[in-house]
Amino acid sequence: MTMSTVMEKVLQTLSQVTPEDVWEWFLGEPLMVVVTILAAVVLRLVLLRSISRVVDVTIAKHDARRNQQPGRASRVLAHATGVANERHKQRTLTMASLLRSIITFTIALVTTLTVMAIVGIPLGPLLASAGVGGVALGFGAQSLVKDFLSGIFMILEDQYGVGDIIDTGEAIGTVEEVSLRVTRLRDPSGVVWYVRNGEIIRIGNKSQGWSTAIVDIPVSYAENLEKVIPLIKSVVHQMDQAEEWKSMLLEEPQVVGVESMTGSAVTVRILAKTAAEQQYGVSREIRERVKAAFDEAGIQGPPVVPFGAAGH
Repeated sequence: MTMSTVMEKVLQTLSQVTPEDVWEWFLGEPLMVVVTILAAVVLRLVLLRSISRVVDVTIAKHDARRNQQPGRASRVLAHATGVANERHKQRTLTMASLLRSIITFTIALVTTLTVMAIVGIPLGPLLASAGVGGVALGFGAQSLVKDFLSGIFMILEDQYGVGDIIDTGEAIGTVEEVSLRVTRLRDPSGVVWYVRNGEIIRIGNKSQGWSTAIVDIPVSYAENLEKVIPLIKSVVHQMDQAEEWKSMLLEEPQVVGVESMTGSAVTVRILAKTAAEQQYGVSREIRERVKAAFDEAGIQGPPVVPFGAAGH
């Protein structure tokens, strides 16, 4: 049969098709396929828009709560735990993106199976093959699934974020990137560590909440403590009132009293509650201010023991 003969038969068949026949054919399976696809598109748009609205409302409510934080300590802690910065917004947007991907994949899968059923493609063998493949993939990708699930919970619970100093058990360092599968951090020596989320058993976050600065001030045993302790209290009070330290000190440092005594020295302890990871700078500043106050008041430190004299 030549090509011209085939074309003639096709044209003859088309000439016998009436508009009523076309419409009757369209009202069958084609119309069901179109309706199914349109319904899937509309459902996806509605769900994605709902997620966007929920995200906007959540961020707006969070901003309102942040602006209503009472007291200096609450505001500093809010900032230190990520409530007053962009971390909450980033975490919300990340989870929203994950939900969008899940919704898109689910709707696309259900729509595809529905269309295949409408046009008469047998789904039994296909589903059986997919089930066997899913079981094999599940056994082969257990660690990958574990990493992703752990990453989702870490982001959802805000266990840590970029910039936090954490202890994962395997490495200690500053977080540089958090993904659903791997956390990247850099330790103090500059080494970059890639830690799989599923392998992290515990997390120690040094950047959330608050820290404590412990400062021990030694003075000569001969000094009058009724003069020394009030002077130290005056120094820490002035530091607490300084504007540049209000973002680091949660409350006024406390002079708790004498920590230890030896034959030549008395040690006075100061405790300062600070924002996370700010205890080192606060400790240095307290020592510098106390040293200057001691010099001005003529208070002596412990006598220096000559080298080698301790053994005699």
